[in-house]
Amino acid sequence: MEGPSAVIFDVGNVLFPWNPRWLYERLIHDDRALDAFLRDVVTHEWHFQHDAGRPFAETSAELIAQFPEHDSLIRAWGPRFNETLGDPIPGMREIVFELDAAGVPLFGITNFSSEFWRDWAPGHSQIFGRFRDIVVSGDEKLIKPDPAIYRLALSRFGLEPAQAVFIDDNLANVESAARLGIHAIRFTGAELLRTDLRALGLPV
Repeated sequence: MEGPSAVIFDVGNVLFPWNPRWLYERLIHDDRALDAFLRDVVTHEWHFQHDAGRPFAETSAELIAQFPEHDSLIRAWGPRFNETLGDPIPGMREIVFELDAAGVPLFGITNFSSEFWRDWAPGHSQIFGRFRDIVVSGDEKLIKPDPAIYRLALSRFGLEPAQAVFIDDNLANVESAARLGIHAIRFTGAELLRTDLRALGLPV
């Protein structure tokens, strides 16, 4: 397989850390109640619906009907979603800047709510302004690891699978991309990623 010439990044927990606990620890001050709320109410499965394209107004109404005692906490998820995301993961801004400066085409594929993305991403143009295109699952109503989202992205980006390296923290997403012939790297940290990219001949 030929070496890649373009890099496709996941966003959450690759470029920026994401953790709903950061929002709710400001609203729930008992650790056991906080753990229970995150485990049983605003679950990852519930949030995954936003990534798949469902609007927060619908999902929150359904969840409030199920847990009316948590009405105000559930409602906070939408308008305060940005508080679940942190500053760039150490070392990742530098990798993006170095690849961009070397002329490597940069792209993204992210599982992200369309409405939350529009509210959050413009505040990070220093990084995303260097990307040629980003496929957002909520816009497409396709989510990783569905192979269809990778096929859509490759077509839109004008890339053959072997021309791209895809970076994601989720093993299922990495394996799905690899099965299509994309060079796929599971992200565990910036320094290991730098080593993996160099091994593929990319200038970092």
